Amino acid sequence: MNSRGYPSEWLYELKQKNDIVSVISRYIRLDKKGRKFWGCCPFHNEKTPSFSVSEEEGLFYCFGCKESGDVISFVQKIESCDFSDAIKILANLAHMEVPEFTGDKDVVEKKKAKDRMLKLLDATYKHYRDNLYTADAKPAQEYIKLRGFTRRELEDFQLGYSLNWTDIVDYLRKQGFTYKEMVDAGVCQSKNGRCFDAMAERLVFPIFNSFDECIGFSARVLGKTDFAKYKNTAETPVFQKGRVVFGINLLKRLKKQGGLNKIIIVEGQIDVIAMHRAGFKSTVACMGTALTKENAHELKKLSNNIILCFDGDEAGIKATVRSIDILKEEGFVTSIVRLPEKQDPDEVIKAKGKEFMQSLIDNALPVTDYLLEVTKEKYDLSKPDQKGAYIKEALSVLRKLDSLAEAEGYMAKLRDQTQVPIDVLRRDLGALYGSRVKEVKNAQSSQEKEGESVLTSRQNGNIRAVKYVLSSLIHQKAYVDKRIDYKKLLPSFSDIIEKAEEGLSVSSYFDAFDVENNQILKDCLVFDFSEFENFAKRYFEECVWLLADNILKDKQSRLNEEFKTCESLEKRREIINQLTEVSKQLREKSLEEFYGK
Repeated sequence: MNSRGYPSEWLYELKQKNDIVSVISRYIRLDKKGRKFWGCCPFHNEKTPSFSVSEEEGLFYCFGCKESGDVISFVQKIESCDFSDAIKILANLAHMEVPEFTGDKDVVEKKKAKDRMLKLLDATYKHYRDNLYTADAKPAQEYIKLRGFTRRELEDFQLGYSLNWTDIVDYLRKQGFTYKEMVDAGVCQSKNGRCFDAMAERLVFPIFNSFDECIGFSARVLGKTDFAKYKNTAETPVFQKGRVVFGINLLKRLKKQGGLNKIIIVEGQIDVIAMHRAGFKSTVACMGTALTKENAHELKKLSNNIILCFDGDEAGIKATVRSIDILKEEGFVTSIVRLPEKQDPDEVIKAKGKEFMQSLIDNALPVTDYLLEVTKEKYDLSKPDQKGAYIKEALSVLRKLDSLAEAEGYMAKLRDQTQVPIDVLRRDLGALYGSRVKEVKNAQSSQEKEGESVLTSRQNGNIRAVKYVLSSLIHQKAYVDKRIDYKKLLPSFSDIIEKAEEGLSVSSYFDAFDVENNQILKDCLVFDFSEFENFAKRYFEECVWLLADNILKDKQSRLNEEFKTCESLEKRREIINQLTEVSKQLREKSLEEFYGK
């Protein structure tokens, strides 16, 4: 039998050789308490551990954010990769050869196309890199010398050079790639039937994902041109600009070496390389100044601490302010470096040295201090109307803090800046907090009502009984009555019940089913039986009867409706007999109808 494109026996062996506790311990600290291991969840921000790992069942579950799964799905979530890539990572750890993928035809074709594209991109960046050391790459060599890049930076970032408009096309053709494949990968463009290098005559920065796979390029023009200074690969199946973090492969490498305690985000590739050269190895950049939720989610796996170090101009300030809310939502501890006006990190390091940059980083401002500072710079406080506008905006900044007590620490500073009595400032802030609390309560009330209706609907569907019976079958509890044919009780879950009766191990359900899109099965796999410990058997019997009772009453209702419209005397007698039998079963709570043959 194949599971999700791989033999089930091979997946079972893969999991056996990748103990879930050992794998998860590579990412977070786990401590054993009782029969389970516990740690702080890597998928949401928390201080008290609520993330549990069962070595016995090969599952993890977070009581906070409700994430759950087996060792493969953990790797998928933590590495933001698909099932096949997670398989590769675990197979590499276990020194196992990955068998040929034999899943759905469309999936197989997409996987082959993706692998082919990555192979083309790998060949491309290596050719660009080799070009850099040829005599024809003099413009790039002079630029690199001007920037002060060392051999170390060239090797770390695998910088390259596009010699002309056709060199890469000819090279890739010799490697067996088609023109269409070159265009699809974003390496080339096509016009009037001619294929040409999309990065022609530019210094090329390969973009790598966290697995050290080249997924695209950013390239800088070296001379005067009417074209844009920088050019990025067009969107492809492996390159989505909003998800890319330049330097994340080096960041991940640094974390594995134990040297990552904070992440510095700058605006561009040149700044990343300059920061690395100055010793700030945890520096990365997003593609463009806009940090996205996807960027933040990727970085959260590596560190909770972010330092924003965008350019010291108006665009840099706007980008910083936009990024703050995204980082807060993801649970980061964020601080901000204020660079000298109209300077970028590369210029600051060149002008004042790495010691000065270090002092800026050491004195990075907390988010609220930064927002108040840049807000104040917009107004002339000597003018009453502008002073009032500043106070209003400053209080709006403080309103976003978690409590009035936290905001109180800024009251004296605001009073000294504006000469407005602190009691007046407190009153105005209190009014803003009152409206905020009301907004939050209204939102919570709306969510609670919505959740209540969903819960009521589920309760009417006996979802608790369904989950308890299914969970007991899956976890092979001793109190399960083997006489009953549970497929008759739960026909919608017959495929799951069949696996349970075969004795399938709990973690193997993730291979046999699409658990992520089956919430009931997902809940059953990580079901907590502890609250039923003293009456498990009795509660199971009650749940079984509840399901049987629903089926019998539904049958009773159908027979009554059929009796009303039935004109055959013989048929009516047959229905009466059936109704009598159903009534007897309901009265005596008999499960005989649900026994297996």
